[in-house]
Amino acid sequence: MKIVCETKRLIIRHFNLSDAEFIVQLLNDKSFIRYIADKNIRNIADAKKYLTNGPISSYQRYGFGLNLVLLKETKVPIGMCGLLKRDELDCPDVGYALLPEYWGKAYASEAVDSVLKEGIVNHSLNRVLAVTLPDNLASNNLLKRVGFTSKGTMELYGSLNELYEYWV
Repeated sequence: MKIVCETKRLIIRHFNLSDAEFIVQLLNDKSFIRYIADKNIRNIADAKKYLTNGPISSYQRYGFGLNLVLLKETKVPIGMCGLLKRDELDCPDVGYALLPEYWGKAYASEAVDSVLKEGIVNHSLNRVLAVTLPDNLASNNLLKRVGFTSKGTMELYGSLNELYEYWV
């Protein structure tokens, strides 16, 4: 499995099908459903299909995608973070989600910052977007902290979202 990047406390690596159990856990967390979406991933088979058609397909098509975020010291999976290429956006955007017990420890900003730097260097990106719901205050603040600037709002998947932009 490919390690995308490492930080002082985290390992960020490509997903593989053996991560399906964690995907079921993360994607069914009430905060994931509330702030991102209900992906209807309810069992291991659903998770393997999600991984195959989502992150793994994205690695093959674009060279990047959502990645598993693990604590470096214990190898415990805590969330996902990576770059996505959506048809609705004109350049890649950053996506991330952590299990709630890992919030407030700066893991998300550490992961986002590292993934941005890796994407800029290894995928020749000079601009990255991010979208988040207006009431997801923690994510809105995180994006500003790591250097994104607000570009207003946009409708995406039936919801009004804050749109952010990161320029190199």
